[in-house]
Amino acid sequence: MANLIKLFLSFFKIGAFSFGGGYAMLPLMKEIVIDEHHWLVNSEFIDILAISEMTPGPIAINMATFLGYRVGGFLGSVVATTAVVLPSFIIMSLIFHFVNRFKGSPLSDYFFRGIRPVVLGLIASAAVSVAMDAYIDLKAVLISLVLFYFITFKNLKAIPAIIIAGIAGVIVY
Repeated sequence: MANLIKLFLSFFKIGAFSFGGGYAMLPLMKEIVIDEHHWLVNSEFIDILAISEMTPGPIAINMATFLGYRVGGFLGSVVATTAVVLPSFIIMSLIFHFVNRFKGSPLSDYFFRGIRPVVLGLIASAAVSVAMDAYIDLKAVLISLVLFYFITFKNLKAIPAIIIAGIAGVIVY
């Protein structure tokens, strides 16, 4: 029962304080999951991130479901998934209720303009953090640089990139 409470509180916190979606919540998720509770190590976190990217649905929900299952079984996955979604549900319900009241208010516009830079910073932090942990060998760096080039400059789509990366991993390793 204590693990379920920890799961709920941890993923509720992640859902409540992560503006900007999946990538923006990675630094907080990593801090809670790895540093605070030691539910995963860095390499496992990166593996779960990769699987969460490849499966349908938002990253945070996929990671919460997987990690909840690992920590507390089926009930743990339900608790963690519910907890990560609940803050957004509550916030969106409140916003919907008050949207007409504050529509066009300069104060609300300034508030959201102020949040944008932190979202960019969180996404950049997540990218650097994952890159530092994931790319510990030259082969991985080479594969990622080649794919980065083709995705960025040659418009390679995500699904072919994932397939090519998997094939490259089989060949190189």
